[in-house]
Formats: sequence, C-alpha cells, structure tokens
Amino acid sequence: MKLILSAVRNPKSEIVNPKSIKNLIFDFGGVICNIDVKLTERAFMELGLTPFDPRERSISDSAGIFGDIETGAMDPRQFRDALRKFFRNPVTDDQLDDAWNALLLNIPEERIRLLENLRQNYRIFLLSNTNEIHYTKFLADFREQSGYAGFDDLFEKAYLSFRIGLRKPSPEIFRHVLKESNLDPSETLFIDDTLVHVEAAEREGIHAVHLALDTGEQVIDLFD
Repeated sequence: MKLILSAVRNPKSEIVNPKSIKNLIFDFGGVICNIDVKLTERAFMELGLTPFDPRERSISDSAGIFGDIETGAMDPRQFRDALRKFFRNPVTDDQLDDAWNALLLNIPEERIRLLENLRQNYRIFLLSNTNEIHYTKFLADFREQSGYAGFDDLFEKAYLSFRIGLRKPSPEIFRHVLKESNLDPSETLFIDDTLVHVEAAEREGIHAVHLALDTGEQVIDLFD
C-alpha cells in the first residue's frame, strides 16, 4: 500500500514524487481513533459543571489545566482535583475519568490494517497530544481490539505529549521527533486533522496533510 500523490492536496506541499516519502507520522485522535469532544462536554455538564474561566473554557484549549495534563506538568490526581472546583456537586475520580474519556470512540479495523500494510513500505510513527487518563483508556481498548501489547508494537515509536513534555503545535515537538528518530523532514509526511498542527510541521520542513474530517475524509483515502 502506497501514498496517492493526487490525495496530497495541500498547495504548500513540495512532494513531486510520492516515492520520495519514506516516513509517515500520524496524529491519533480524529486520524486513527474516532473522537467526539462534545460527548465529554456533555458528560461534564451532566455532572454539574459550572462555567470555566475564559482561559480554560474549552477541552480543546491549550491553556490552563488541559494543556498542563497534556504536557505532563499536571498528573491525573492533580488534574482531577483542579477539575473539581468547576463542579457544583462532589464528583468521584471514576466519574471524572468516565466523563473525560467519553470523547474517545473507536479505532476502525480498517485503519489498523492500513497501518500494518504501510509499515511494510514506510517507517511509521504516532504523534499525539494526549494525557495519562486518556492513554490508559485507549491503550486498554486498543489491546483488546487488536491483540497488540501497545502502540510501539504497531508503530516504530509512539510519541505522546504527556511523556515528552511537549505538545503540538510547538516546533520543539516536531524537532524532537525528527532528531530522536533520525528523520529527514523532506522524506517525511505528517497527517493531522488540526490545521495549526499541519502548518507548524510545514514550518519545520515536513510535508503535511490536513485531513478534512468535516467533509468525511479519512486517512485511508490518502493511500492505495
């Protein structure tokens, strides 16, 4: 299975020949795993969530406690304790974790098969903004579904923001991946569903594709 050149639509891309791509870096949420952030927002509201401080108003925001847990600056216990101040009623650790994990849906079987095929021809990597609570949940689901012990058994390496202390779209996280795995950016394609992450990768010389989930596009559409 190979990259389809016509599917790499980004006008900034300088890929002339798909054979020049030797390395593939995949985002996780939205690209490999289906997610729905609104499910977590709804679950929090049902638990009695009160309005967030403007700096922390969205689960997707990089500021505040959500950014802190994704870079490992805050551990799960600290995160839960910080979250509790936004609830009108007492909430347990399990209630918070269940609500926080509600956004995680499934990894379609065809995407696992895609990755298994691609690793025969490419070096493949995972690069995810995530946190320990989410990771514990989706790792357990992944193990049960796929039979793999972990993501490093499918990818050459899984780079997780909370473990390395960096998160997209920071340029440092892309430099870290390139340096640690000895990747030539001109031979590397990054696939993400968040435009600012794609643009940040491009500034580091990495070819990148913004996966248009809102139009129904899926990562499997880029390969044949």
